[in-house]
Amino acid sequence: MQVTVISPESSMFDGEADAVVAPAFDGQVGILPNHAPFMTLLGEGTLTVRRADAVSRFSIRGGFLQVVENRVRVVTEHVEGESNAS
Repeated sequence: MQVTVISPESSMFDGEADAVVAPAFDGQVGILPNHAPFMTLLGEGTLTVRRADAVSRFSIRGGFLQVVENRVRVVTEHVEGESNAS
């Protein structure tokens, strides 16, 4: 699935992934390929993007996560961590 992680300051990740684990406002949410359409507000914590050969972790705060047609968009108010690890 295609994953994009962006904030007002920068685009931190844009590439293929096998799984995403994100800190939703009410707990952790896991996204796998072919997930049903979904949207949630994000809280504060670690966003994990897993690929076959690597794992990228980002510290995020606020924003939202959207899943549509095998694309995951993470739009966050603040992000720190690996940059453009596609």
